Amino acid sequence: MKKFLLSLVFVLGAAAAVYAQPRAIGANIGYGASFSYQHDLGAANFLDVNVDLPFFAGIGGTVTYDWVDPFNAPVPWNEKGSWNWYLGVGAAGGFYGLFGPGLSGAFVGVAGHVGIAYDFWFPLQLSLDYRPNVGVHFGDNLGFNTGGLYSGISLGVRYRF
Repeated sequence: MKKFLLSLVFVLGAAAAVYAQPRAIGANIGYGASFSYQHDLGAANFLDVNVDLPFFAGIGGTVTYDWVDPFNAPVPWNEKGSWNWYLGVGAAGGFYGLFGPGLSGAFVGVAGHVGIAYDFWFPLQLSLDYRPNVGVHFGDNLGFNTGGLYSGISLGVRYRF
């Protein structure tokens, strides 16, 4: 009974900690479209989960763990909002089909994430991101996927809650 109560207290405490953290949902526009969910894991890091639609020729996903560093410069536009830059690493994968021989398949790989964001004094965030990925391509043949190196620049808009 004692172990059960301790386990229950731990689970309820962990659930409360998860729901107490700020979150954000939104979209990124760049090389196609991406739907984004961010979950803060403390004051200095967050988890970023994206569902990607690269020119609507497939579907992919990216999960990165990011470290945040705020800009503390005394500039006029920092009076109400705040600037942050972030850097992260994670994983990417997906499927694509361009309706031609040798142009469809799947990929898995490593993703990077670097960006700058402005958090307004109301619950809105604007960001400029670069999210490159490299990895293995599976399709009609096996190969090294480098297409994600030049396709990861995007402008993001998120609602923070």
